[in-house]
Amino acid sequence: DDFAVSQNPNSRKGGLIGLAATAIALGKHINDHLSHLVPPVLACFCDQDSRVRYYACEALYNISKASRGKLLMFFNRIFDGLSKLAADPDPNVKNGAELLDRLMKDIVSESSTFNIEAFMDLLRERIYTSNPFVRQFLVSWVRALDAVPQFDVIPHLPVFIDGLFVILSDDSKEIRKMCQAVLGELLGGVKRYNGTVNYAAMINIVALHSQSADQLIQFTALQWMKEFLNLAGRRLLPYTSSMLAAILP
Repeated sequence: DDFAVSQNPNSRKGGLIGLAATAIALGKHINDHLSHLVPPVLACFCDQDSRVRYYACEALYNISKASRGKLLMFFNRIFDGLSKLAADPDPNVKNGAELLDRLMKDIVSESSTFNIEAFMDLLRERIYTSNPFVRQFLVSWVRALDAVPQFDVIPHLPVFIDGLFVILSDDSKEIRKMCQAVLGELLGGVKRYNGTVNYAAMINIVALHSQSADQLIQFTALQWMKEFLNLAGRRLLPYTSSMLAAILP
């Protein structure tokens, strides 16, 4: 790992190649060495040299394949790095980061110990980003976790529902379509897991977005409000004024 933190970019690239090869060679014994392998690779995610960033993605991919769930002790730092690499100006780096991201989603979906509460803290810190690539990255993680039966994201909706409606206003049609689909999937989850839904924490957020000048946001928010009324009924009486403000012209 001394080469991976060298001042010379070629040495850093060589160090990363060496770490990746070491990960493959260690095989099932890799877990005893993660504390030495992972930190120097993560440090290279922010390298000024795009080739170093690319090799860092490749190295961590190989480490991840060998270690699987044991790597989750570094999840917060990996997620932070991937959220930045999602907006990398170099297409090769972005491609490498996307491959690693898909593998991380697979590893998380297999895990019985993944800390979804800690993930929500990471999401809360980033959900209001204006970068379209990071927005796409975040929405993809919400969708991935919502698709895993052992992770119930519905109780955590108040953390990120407002941010999703903000992302729904993105200039990119692809991101708007993706976000709309995820909001639809989450609304389906609200109907299935009615008992775990914190309506009180979300009704004012939904009511506010139902007054948006953006037709897609307005329509989507009104759908959510309709379902909230159907499912929660009298529990929403204290919020009548905000709902009326949303509905009446």
